[in-house]
Amino acid sequence: MPIKIPNQLPATGVLTRENIFVMTETRAITQDIRPLQILLLNLMPTKVETETQLARVLGNTPLQIELELIAPSGHVSKNTAQSHMLAFYKSFDEVKDRTFDGLIITGAPVELMEFEEVDYWPELCRIMEWSKTHVHSTLHICWGAQAGLYYHYGIPKRRLPQKLFGVFQHTVEDPNFILFRGFDDTFWVPHSRNTTVDRADIEAVPELKILSASPEAGVYAVKTPQCRQVFLMGHAEYDRDTLRKEYMRDLAAGVEIQMPRHYFPGDDPSQCPDMSWRSCAHLLYANWLNYCVYQTSPYNISEIRQGVRTED
Repeated sequence: MPIKIPNQLPATGVLTRENIFVMTETRAITQDIRPLQILLLNLMPTKVETETQLARVLGNTPLQIELELIAPSGHVSKNTAQSHMLAFYKSFDEVKDRTFDGLIITGAPVELMEFEEVDYWPELCRIMEWSKTHVHSTLHICWGAQAGLYYHYGIPKRRLPQKLFGVFQHTVEDPNFILFRGFDDTFWVPHSRNTTVDRADIEAVPELKILSASPEAGVYAVKTPQCRQVFLMGHAEYDRDTLRKEYMRDLAAGVEIQMPRHYFPGDDPSQCPDMSWRSCAHLLYANWLNYCVYQTSPYNISEIRQGVRTED
């Protein structure tokens, strides 16, 4: 089954050309099925690119998804046209009375700031608190994962000596857990961040379980009981050239940046990057949607507020 997104969203054309099964609102109303309600809180500056990346991995499953987009109110996006924001995004206040099968909180380029210094931090805290009672499973990505661990468990982020930038090999620490079902023993994930979360800080919290880590990139995936909260430190959803664009942008701006590791063949930026993480990205999101959301979310979505949840 497809992902249902607005007819005119730029991602619709991109994914259709890639043979990802996209269902527009016009066709969806003819089907008698309850699609999974997924809310995307998009904190990334390149919103159209992020929408497309996440719609791609969410849409390549047998499940029908209805994607709702929100962004922080009062925060003006500098890299996305206001017309796009007005056409496709809602505010949190417009959706807060609803319940959702899943919520995705993206990363954001604010990691060198203290959490409390981010202008939309109070609203993000409201959303994360609301998710406890209105969302079946929440997936946090990169800075969103660090923000979630800090808000829910008081775990601090720590600045790295230099930016973690590139594609890194990871291992599955609990191969029997559903989120990594079907994974190889090792897999690759892109990272682009200046901060991290220490493994010891996570292990000190009994409710948290580390599922995957990397010798170079550190902890990658963490979950709470019953997968109510999932934290991913990297960007499996990235396109082939996302890191290249970031690298070239910073070089052009005179920003000191290292070449992304394990990315360009022969460390030659003129070469097309190898995409070594596509299969793990699709499997990871399919597993989250199937096992953490679809298999356990109640058919009557309003029951999410009552804490209805089957065991893992």
